[in-house]
Amino acid sequence: MSDKVVLHLRAESKPLEHRSALTPATASALLSAGYDVRVECSEQRIFDDSEFERVGVTLVPEGSWTEAPADHIIIGLKELPENNFHLKHTHIQFAHCYKNQGGWENVLSRFANGGGTLLDLEFLQDDNGRRVAAFGYHAGFAGAALGVEVWAWQYSHPGEEFRDIKPYPREDALISHVRSVVTESSAKIGRSPRILVIGALGRCGKGAVDLALKVGISAENILQWDMAETAKGGPFVEIVESDIFINCIYLNQPIPPFIDNKSLENPNRKLSVIVDVSCDTTNPHNPIPIYSVNTTFDKPTVPVLVNGGPPLSVISIDHLPTLLPREASEAFSNNLLPSLLSLKDRKSTRVWEEAEKLFYSKVATLPDS
Repeated sequence: MSDKVVLHLRAESKPLEHRSALTPATASALLSAGYDVRVECSEQRIFDDSEFERVGVTLVPEGSWTEAPADHIIIGLKELPENNFHLKHTHIQFAHCYKNQGGWENVLSRFANGGGTLLDLEFLQDDNGRRVAAFGYHAGFAGAALGVEVWAWQYSHPGEEFRDIKPYPREDALISHVRSVVTESSAKIGRSPRILVIGALGRCGKGAVDLALKVGISAENILQWDMAETAKGGPFVEIVESDIFINCIYLNQPIPPFIDNKSLENPNRKLSVIVDVSCDTTNPHNPIPIYSVNTTFDKPTVPVLVNGGPPLSVISIDHLPTLLPREASEAFSNNLLPSLLSLKDRKSTRVWEEAEKLFYSKVATLPDS
């Protein structure tokens, strides 16, 4: 058994997930600090295998993490494929099981039964209680881009489904495309869309607002709401009076719904696109209880049945930042790096101590635990 801490980057198995928890630059920094970094080969990752190989990491076969020694730390982004085999490793990832999401018991039981540990990326916090790394900004940015594009599509392709989104190699390519869509659609329709962002003061909301401004939507057409504006409790008529509603909140407690089926009956409804960046679809306190499925990059929208008024579509893709996989990965991994560099001392490092304590507290809530 090596004395070095071994960090094993697994290939993402979620279809069309192109992001990476490690980049060649952060992998190189870990190598320089004395870590042993193994990277699984992957054809869908935005960074080519050769980019990792050039910085000196060890490339290993895709999916080989299951056979890695138990003391290797497995790092990835999205949840593992649904399966029943027990998990023996320490995993660093987003697991989406700490807020009673659908299937949370099955996810946690795999760790508990296998002697493994989950250090959930969503709950790694600094001394000020702020997440050490998050994809929020790029999630909001990408969500707003798709929201604007779907809004324009509804006018130019009535009755046709919006399909098959492809990631962009760079941010400027995305901005250029969406700006052209806004310019062309606004000229035909006679106006730009009115957008309401809830959670506008957070990273996610800031990303949504920045995208809207960069593609030529005026600040007057962007309503920025946060806790002060939503304190009175929904549903909110201002949502149905907007063309696009972008939900960017972090849901950590029950709140009244922002919108419901009754509010959609408003005869003055203009709302035709909802971008649920938060994607709390299976959360029992979902503040947008008018749909129940996550959407995907090949089928980005789900229709909502409405009586009269414009058609209404929901975008609920739970990995929006992969629309800009390189920039999103670089920003996230750079922010995560200081914490990764402390993994050698994780038993005495607060961020990892707290993550492990949280894991065991959640395991204790499992039925018959």
